[in-house]
Amino acid sequence: MRLLAAAMLTAMIPAASLAQTTPAPAGDAAAAPAATTAATTTTSGMLPLSEVIAALEARVGADLQQIEDVDWDDDGYWEIEYRNANGSETEVKIDPTTGEERPR
Repeated sequence: MRLLAAAMLTAMIPAASLAQTTPAPAGDAAAAPAATTAATTTTSGMLPLSEVIAALEARVGADLQQIEDVDWDDDGYWEIEYRNANGSETEVKIDPTTGEERPR
């Protein structure tokens, strides 16, 4: 199931980066930030998810083998799980305004 979710996420990232905006889920008070290609940050000051993922890929480098899961936490950050080159799973919490890893 996780492999299917990761494959779907990988397929969706390029599509999300081409879209003008991505609507928030209905009824979600702490909705994830909308993606946009017009600027580096959205009107709320948050980076598009595609840029957050690109920053993670640049920071981790060749050690990042596969992104397993991306979730928006209601506390205001992205939780991203990925597999390392050795096969272990790592979870990071990413600040949506800077793209940097949040302290644990």
